[in-house]
Amino acid sequence: MRKSIEWMVGGQQGEGIDSTGELFARTLVKHGYSVSTYKQFMSRIKGGHSNFKLKATKERNYYAGDDVEILLCLDKESLEKNEDKLVENAIVIMEGKETAVERPEGKNYNILYVPLKKIATDLGNPLYKNMIAIGISSALLDLPQDILGDIIGDIFSRKGDDVVKANIEAVEKGYAITKEYLPEHVAVLEGTGNEDLLFISGNEATGFGSLMAGCRYLSAYPITPASEVMEWLAKELPAVGGTVMQVEDEIAGIAFAIGANYSGVRAMTSTSGPGLSLKTEALGMAGMAEVPIVIVNSQRGGPSTGLPTKHEQSDLQHMIYATHGEIPRIVLYPSTIEDAFYLAAESFNLAEIYQCPVIVALDLGLSMNKMTIPSFDSKRVGIDRGKLLTEEQVGEYDEAFFKRYRVTEDGISPRPKPGMKNGIHLTSSNEHGEDGYINEDTDVRIKMMKKRLEKVKGAMIQEPYKLQSTGDIDPKSTDVLLLGMGSTYGAIEEAMTELNNEGTQTYAHLHLQQLYPLPIDELKDLFANKKIITIENNYTGQLRLLLQQYLPVHDQIESIVQYDGDPFMVRSILNQMKEVV
Repeated sequence: MRKSIEWMVGGQQGEGIDSTGELFARTLVKHGYSVSTYKQFMSRIKGGHSNFKLKATKERNYYAGDDVEILLCLDKESLEKNEDKLVENAIVIMEGKETAVERPEGKNYNILYVPLKKIATDLGNPLYKNMIAIGISSALLDLPQDILGDIIGDIFSRKGDDVVKANIEAVEKGYAITKEYLPEHVAVLEGTGNEDLLFISGNEATGFGSLMAGCRYLSAYPITPASEVMEWLAKELPAVGGTVMQVEDEIAGIAFAIGANYSGVRAMTSTSGPGLSLKTEALGMAGMAEVPIVIVNSQRGGPSTGLPTKHEQSDLQHMIYATHGEIPRIVLYPSTIEDAFYLAAESFNLAEIYQCPVIVALDLGLSMNKMTIPSFDSKRVGIDRGKLLTEEQVGEYDEAFFKRYRVTEDGISPRPKPGMKNGIHLTSSNEHGEDGYINEDTDVRIKMMKKRLEKVKGAMIQEPYKLQSTGDIDPKSTDVLLLGMGSTYGAIEEAMTELNNEGTQTYAHLHLQQLYPLPIDELKDLFANKKIITIENNYTGQLRLLLQQYLPVHDQIESIVQYDGDPFMVRSILNQMKEVV
């Protein structure tokens, strides 16, 4: 009896690979399993290899896995590209007639040739081949057919009863094929009874967290892999009185959002690396004018247009330093989809408390892939609007002209909304005095620069990092600290467990969730007397360089990097660890 499964479907883009994987993943979630997914696809509408990989376990998991136990090949290329991932005695379901396959030395797997397209055509539509393949996969795990029937009903009900019935018949055909040709390979995936799980992507969780935090406006331009943030909010914001604007370009996306925030509405924009480049001048304006704004940056392969549908973590320096001159900003980077919800919500509080841009970093692996997580706890989401004034509070200042940039002890000025009685004020992206008027005097410049840049020094989220180790090991006294950010969380966790099982040295895993300003005091203590290895998806080791800039760790820190467009696998981390430890 199985307690986990690693599964993949591959084929040509446009053949429904994503929807096939999604449906099977939802079936496993309904069966009570923790599911993590990863999809690879080309930056084109149709053609080119794509695949959908998942790992399902009874315990919580954060990683789609290294291996494949069941591989659905809707074309020959799917086997060629993924053969190295097949475990011993894996099952490969191959579209078409039987042909000779030359297996690499040491590879032993079972191939079942099924004329999926022909069978589907006989059922009335060649598109049903994917449903037949799902039926075979489900039968190999002895999953209850009624689960699939319910999910198919949910997905296709809007297309009518005939379509629902035909898809269920295709699944039943897959079960029949398995019973006839593969009965010896059926291994029951035992149920868990746990159905109280969300199955959601990082983009969706980010949108949801933003909505719960009171965001009521998003302006953005579509860009992979961030578009789903806008798409999700476009469906949900109108129900709470909010608005989504798909604007003409990236510059308009941030400019509209700055205007909305200035008027007192919690607003955001979403983008990816190329879009963030275009938003940079307006980012500087928000910092200079001390206007709150939340920017979601879902990273992809760069530079320039780069690899639009591939994974990378190479915008770190851009997010922290971009704009000419120096501005206050905060950069957050969720570790998991669950964290994406809570940090997105917290980003709006930080933006308004410190009156500055807050960038929420994602990456393609975190943005577009789905994972099962516990239901969100709305009680953990509070709303703090900082020094945003009511009309009554504005009146207490008794000024004919309100000093918008009033110097205060904490550097944060009281903020009226435009149009408030007694709240008339100036806002400027030029250097200015407390009254907002342009002012180039040196003493004013020094005073206002200190005001802006020092106010964020103490800005810190509740959980700026996650620190874990295996078993009874004290994470603060280990020999080696594995350090990551974003969607590498699951792979590093599993690598750490394997390394600790080897027993030669002790390992802990720290995942940073606040990249700027860094939690320097805490990191100093954690980094003391140990080897530090950053694990990051970029060429130059940008996280390592950031830590070396702020902490005395030059002689004790090294990087493991990967920049081929794919996420880290556990085995690639373990292989590179041999070179640095």
